[in-house]
Amino acid sequence: MSPFRSVGARLSLALLVVVAAALAIVYAALVPILERNLVDNKIDQLVPLAEGLAGRAPDDPRGQQIFAEDSASSIQARVMILNPLDEGPGPAVLLPVADSQTTLSSQITDEIAAKAARSRRAQQGRIERGGKSYAEAAMPFGKRSVLVVRAPLQDTLANIGLVRRRLLLAGILALLFSLAVGYGAAHLFAQRIRRLERAADRIASGRFDEPIVDTGRDEVAQLAMAFDRMRLRLAGLERARREFIANASHELRTPIFSLGGFLELLADEDLDEETRKEFLATAREQVGRLTKLATDLLDLSRLDAGRVRLERETLDLGALAQSISTEFEPLARTSEHPIETQVDGTPTGVGDELRTLQIGRILLENALLHTPPGTPIRVTAGQNNGRAILTVQDEGPGVPPAQQGQVFERFYRVDGGLAAGSGLGLAIAKELAELMGGTIELDSRPGSTAFRLELPSAA
Repeated sequence: MSPFRSVGARLSLALLVVVAAALAIVYAALVPILERNLVDNKIDQLVPLAEGLAGRAPDDPRGQQIFAEDSASSIQARVMILNPLDEGPGPAVLLPVADSQTTLSSQITDEIAAKAARSRRAQQGRIERGGKSYAEAAMPFGKRSVLVVRAPLQDTLANIGLVRRRLLLAGILALLFSLAVGYGAAHLFAQRIRRLERAADRIASGRFDEPIVDTGRDEVAQLAMAFDRMRLRLAGLERARREFIANASHELRTPIFSLGGFLELLADEDLDEETRKEFLATAREQVGRLTKLATDLLDLSRLDAGRVRLERETLDLGALAQSISTEFEPLARTSEHPIETQVDGTPTGVGDELRTLQIGRILLENALLHTPPGTPIRVTAGQNNGRAILTVQDEGPGVPPAQQGQVFERFYRVDGGLAAGSGLGLAIAKELAELMGGTIELDSRPGSTAFRLELPSAA
């Protein structure tokens, strides 16, 4: 993989761009403001000097030259006294009367001095002469004269240039530092992501033994926790799958072997009629076991494929409860389970009648198979809080609290329970109930276990 396509490189480059943009904004905002403030400060210092000198300037031209030279040496700035020659439109032309630095020229142009002469008010600003910058203040005095104080800005601009160079140097160092820190942090971040990638590969290859740990407190750590929950979930499903394959193989092998043996015995011509009938009854029982297992697997495949079609019709749960109890009465009598049916009022719900009967059979068969002989079982139908309720309750040992949240999982069988069944019935019942807009809840404790099917009320 190209180094510039990695997460670490992209994060470090993103940090570099952000820091560079921030430094550019600081540079663009700071340097012009600093330069303007320093230049304005220099100009503001010249205004009171020009005002004070203009108040003391003599009227005699010879005295004005001496005054300009003396004043310049005391304030460390150039002092000029100018008289305007042209007050009309166009460039302002002035005649130097006194100048502390150069010989007097015939005429010069100076917009600041000309403006002061025209307005007879103090003016100030920045001018460019010979490729150099100057701060200037002009103060009118007398009838037409203007006193000009001009100071070079080289030192001020040199300080600004120094600040600019140091700011650029600091920016480069900050960029290099941010690049190093960003790459290091991004490398650590990428390592955490690569650990998650390796963990995902382990899970994909079926290895669920190594936990996924991330000590951070950010989104990556939360993702690692989600990966670890997925690992535990998949490990549980894998164990359940293996157990189911073993149980299904046993469930299939036992009736198949029994059927093979019975067929061989039935082929014996010396077999009496009573024994032949007994063998046929047992063979039919084994065929029933095979049929039930195949039906459960077919129902699960249809549920997963979304091919289960349900009718929405009004159901008389009282009649359904009576029907289920009557259907299982012979089996309950054989296993010595007394069944009691109780109907409170006229409970009516909305759902598919055949699927509701299937759920009731699953719940009642589950109670018969997983409770000791003689355990009373009660099937009740009622209505509460706008829900139609069908309950199958037994007085058996109950489901351990640690396993109550797993009884509706596919392939799951309670530890210590009977080996009969594939562990698919309750999972099928739960999914069918949810497809009809209902729920199945378990309330279990020693001496009482109740599975409650709740459906939308017809009312």
